[in-house]
Amino acid sequence: MLMIPLVRLEQEGNLEIQAEIPPDDPTWDGTDLRFSKPLSISGQAQLLTGDEILVRLALRGELAQECRRCLEPVGVAIQEEITLLFGAEGEGEQDDDEIRLIPKGATELDLVGALREEIILSHWPFALCRPACKGLCPQCGMNLNETTCKCSTEEPDPRWDALRALNEERE
Repeated sequence: MLMIPLVRLEQEGNLEIQAEIPPDDPTWDGTDLRFSKPLSISGQAQLLTGDEILVRLALRGELAQECRRCLEPVGVAIQEEITLLFGAEGEGEQDDDEIRLIPKGATELDLVGALREEIILSHWPFALCRPACKGLCPQCGMNLNETTCKCSTEEPDPRWDALRALNEERE
């Protein structure tokens, strides 16, 4: 887990953060995220005035996705800079959605839940292997980037059959 010891942060004021979350970590269970490389985390936690903690992190990793057109595997780089603000629970009413609460009496601050949320929200699920990807043939399913198929691109719309029949009668 990615924990910040609050006592040590209070004593030092700033703490450097260096960590990696492996691709098979339970953090990603229940999400559609599949990592092909560990998520590298670096940054700093800083104690602000009052009981607020500012955490700035740089996230680097690679998601294993499929191209939305041809279904080929694609590695999508994650390069995110995030800022998290934590405040003590029970210090008046906090209606600010930007401040995450630290439970009263906590000795450590777990960043994994916040990181998971940020990555899920910033993840773009529609990856492409290349901008000009031709995709799959709708009739035979062949990858049109690798080969051309002989399927007809014209498919008569059955809703026009009645008009076609009238036209054939006139001829």
